[in-house]
Amino acid sequence: MSKDIFTKERRKEVMSKIRSKNTKFELKGFEIISKSGIRFRKHPKGIFGNPDLANKTKKIAVFLDSNFWHGYNYDSWKEKLNEYWQARIEKNIQRDRDVGEILSSKNWTVIRIWEHDLKNPDKIRNLLLEV
Repeated sequence: MSKDIFTKERRKEVMSKIRSKNTKFELKGFEIISKSGIRFRKHPKGIFGNPDLANKTKKIAVFLDSNFWHGYNYDSWKEKLNEYWQARIEKNIQRDRDVGEILSSKNWTVIRIWEHDLKNPDKIRNLLLEV
């Protein structure tokens, strides 16, 4: 495995161009979730872990996780990545676990919706209605 192919400065420049809010993926998720009938605030302030959506009254935090950045089925494809990306994705996976545990300990319901789940809007709506 090799290290990152870019210098630290170049990596910073490349990563700064990657949007973290209101991506196509997020907007599609917001659209599906808004049809669930449960009201959520987008990118709410003051909630640990910075969920993408939350309902503070019902204490529901929703995270829209991309398959790559959050490591869906990571063990099956991690060997294809160099050390830099393995460390980066593993850090994200651990952070997601920690955030979920902390919010759960504060009586929040944590829902993680994966990018590939957007292909099945009914599954997402049903998941939200079960909460």
